Amino acid sequence: MDQKRLLPMIGHVRGKRSAVTCALKCDNQCLGETCNTTNNDYFRDIASSAVSRRTVLAGSAGAVALFGASRYEAAATPAPEAALAEARRGARKSPLNFNPISPVDHMVDEFNVPDGYTWKPVIKWGDPLFADSPKFDPNKQTAEAARKQFGYNNDYTEIQEIPGSNGRRAVMFCNHEYTNENIMFPTDMPIEQKRELGMINHGLTVVELERKNRNAPYDYVKGARLNRRIVIDDAYRMTGPAAGSDLLKTKADPSGTKVLGTLGNCSGGLTPWGTLLSGEENFHSYFRAEGTSAEEKRYGLTDKETVRGWEETDPRFDTRNEGFENEANRFGWIVEVDPFDPKSTPRKHTALGRFKHEGANVIIAEDRRVVAYSGDDEKFDYLYKFVSKRKYRAGDRRHNMRLLEEGDLYVAKFSGNSPATEIDGTGALPSDGEFDGTGRWMALVKDGKSMVKGMSVDEVLVYTRLAADKLGATKMDRCEDVEPSLKTGRVYVACTNNSDRAKPGKAGVDEANPRAINRDGHVVEIQELGSQTSTRFAWNLLLVCGDPATDENTYFAGFPREHVSPISCPDNLAFDSVGNLWISTDGAPDGIGYNDGLFKVTLDGRDRGRVDQFLSVPRDAETCGPIVRDKDQTVFVAVQHPGEDGTWEEPNSYFPDYNKTLPRPTVVQVYKAPAKGRGRGRKDA
Repeated sequence: MDQKRLLPMIGHVRGKRSAVTCALKCDNQCLGETCNTTNNDYFRDIASSAVSRRTVLAGSAGAVALFGASRYEAAATPAPEAALAEARRGARKSPLNFNPISPVDHMVDEFNVPDGYTWKPVIKWGDPLFADSPKFDPNKQTAEAARKQFGYNNDYTEIQEIPGSNGRRAVMFCNHEYTNENIMFPTDMPIEQKRELGMINHGLTVVELERKNRNAPYDYVKGARLNRRIVIDDAYRMTGPAAGSDLLKTKADPSGTKVLGTLGNCSGGLTPWGTLLSGEENFHSYFRAEGTSAEEKRYGLTDKETVRGWEETDPRFDTRNEGFENEANRFGWIVEVDPFDPKSTPRKHTALGRFKHEGANVIIAEDRRVVAYSGDDEKFDYLYKFVSKRKYRAGDRRHNMRLLEEGDLYVAKFSGNSPATEIDGTGALPSDGEFDGTGRWMALVKDGKSMVKGMSVDEVLVYTRLAADKLGATKMDRCEDVEPSLKTGRVYVACTNNSDRAKPGKAGVDEANPRAINRDGHVVEIQELGSQTSTRFAWNLLLVCGDPATDENTYFAGFPREHVSPISCPDNLAFDSVGNLWISTDGAPDGIGYNDGLFKVTLDGRDRGRVDQFLSVPRDAETCGPIVRDKDQTVFVAVQHPGEDGTWEEPNSYFPDYNKTLPRPTVVQVYKAPAKGRGRGRKDA
């Protein structure tokens, strides 16, 4: 990779944000033209907010999830009322107790955990997966070896116990978002070899784990039956209404149903039937295009050299080439993978729409239809919801694996309930003491028909952003992870940041995006009105993030600001067994000057809004893929791009081995330490 291609963001990023991350992860989106140039209405329509959010949350149990246990279990499903009562009884009583750690300066290259806990890598970039996989050699990397090793920049992570193993064996799924060839490979490695290795280090991994007992840490199992690497030239099957559309056909795939590879995978979700969903996010950065059509501009495709230069190696990454005009349309989907079947073909679901998916997360509605929520992770883009046509059948996995292939797709429009004059751009609370209101889900596709004038169903699904523009959806501050609570049915949206609302020609502030310069992000809490499939909802801002010591306009659901951990740039979300929200961050060094971390947020009772920091990741890294197994006193995180700003010759981090070698993205397990291993930042051997 040519280092000069990484330079555009240098001098444009604020504070401690990495220019390298900006170039490699999202192709300098913040520096380029805003993709959404529509003049939609915003949250100033307060006439429709007659029902207050406080009234709804005080008494409604209508949108309670059917699954009252942690994650998705095979146990009997409790009634909604019982699930709500259980959630209220269990609030704040998680068995995972800890004293919050202090924030860690962004220059510190340490992985820090609370006193009484320790940490251990589960699997690292380059670790061999199969019996015949070679040992990782950073000086002699080959594409053949990389196909058999754990990929780079692990992001979304999920772990499921293998039935019948008594908690000793599990299968882990992980996706690999992007690569940084400048710190991965020797400087003198030929560029063609770097490109090939970069391609292979993208994709997905399934790997088995094993431990001695529930109190012991996991190790990955080399050569296990379920281990699998899915890379850039592996096939995916398109499903749903747009599969086979002319908009998806290429010279290499005239059927429009078979795609090779997945790109820019970010967050994801676990389905009730045990498959994994992964969101294709910043796919635009891999393609060179004409960049002149409205469709290309709306998705950020341009006629410029890409940062990795794959278009110089593989013609499909240059959509100017005859026969490959539609190749970029084949990315930007939700991918579904069966981790229990190594021979299965992953699928890309067109029914959920095409945009820069952070991920997708599923809950079962009261009528047993599947509801999937997803955010479009770009400034001024939208929040989406999918409702399946068919209903979930307990125990019928074959049937359930088709639930995401057909259904209704919606986009969100919010209304605030405060006068527009009280939303002044600083983040100061309006006179009623909360940022809140109501909203509605506007149908893009309903009962198999397009609800957008002038667009067919396949056009709506392939160019979902343009369809949502026409309906006047609400422009948000980068919707990242969107997670429904399986305890209460409430939905949480991580809006990571957006500093452009006050710029000329950009969207102004509104009640759900109240900061003109939103460096630290916020978290939206949604309560569906009536049922999980409803087209009406109430909302409020749970958190307006930042460091309360330096920013008086932070907000923590009314909890005293002086008693919370500072938090910035919320990204991925998770829940523990009693329903507390856990937030991993990406961008805190830029926002508040500290390393990114993982935080617990209490959602109910007198401590609602309390934020406690559990861990922090090393220099230049972000925290991804949190899994909280509080009954086992265990937390997992994926540590992505440690030492991003370094070079091969001068690493910026030595995580996780700290033996003066190159940094390696790693999935880490944090657990209760034996007495000899206790202490801040201690790592087990």
